Amino acid sequence: MPEQLWFTAVLNHLFAGPVSALLTALHLPPEYPQAPISNAVAMEVLVVLFLLLLFLAGRTRLSVDRPGALQQIFEVAHGFITAQAHEIIGRGSDKFAAYLTALGLFILCSNLLGLIPGFESPTGFPVVPLGCAVLTFFYYHSWGIRKQGLLHYLKHFAGPMPALAVLMVPIEIVSHCARVLSLTVRLYANMFAGDMVTMVFFSLIPLGLPILFMALHLGVSIIQAYVFVLLAMIYLQGAVAEEH
Repeated sequence: MPEQLWFTAVLNHLFAGPVSALLTALHLPPEYPQAPISNAVAMEVLVVLFLLLLFLAGRTRLSVDRPGALQQIFEVAHGFITAQAHEIIGRGSDKFAAYLTALGLFILCSNLLGLIPGFESPTGFPVVPLGCAVLTFFYYHSWGIRKQGLLHYLKHFAGPMPALAVLMVPIEIVSHCARVLSLTVRLYANMFAGDMVTMVFFSLIPLGLPILFMALHLGVSIIQAYVFVLLAMIYLQGAVAEEH
């Protein structure tokens, strides 16, 4: 039986049967049928539920004349992402703002969750950054195909000259796959290291010094969320650029 956080144990107690049955039906039988939900999945679920509650709370209090604090925070976050997307992607970037904002908020909240005792950052598990990276990979490629057309979009993989296609196509494929690896490793490694350092110093020195590492963890969490979204913008810009 794997070690479970308290929230993971609650989810497994409530949903172990249905989840195990579903995974078995999909020919993915869990190693531990009594605990098919991992800490990574449980922490993801917690972040998603938290964000959904925030969005619902913000939606019920929307006001043009007297915006509340929560609405102002969301407007600042969305405005910042929109401005960055317009600067990097250019014309038509507004259509990507919703995805980029949701991605940034999910990663930021996931990063910060590790600061709360009894929880862990889901981005400190490799599967979660990998999922975000793969989703971003398909997202920017789908928009590239939608904007350029399938044949025209695939042409840029062959390079500027047909004679170089045999060389350029494998290089481009490896390059785009490396983006997934880069996004995954960068986020996972930083958050895993941050969680470990904070946990070690809390166990050794419960008061005082760990606060400095918590502040460092906070800064790393914000920076890594921003870098992930920034790279997603750059990949989108390359996919939808008119010269393709």
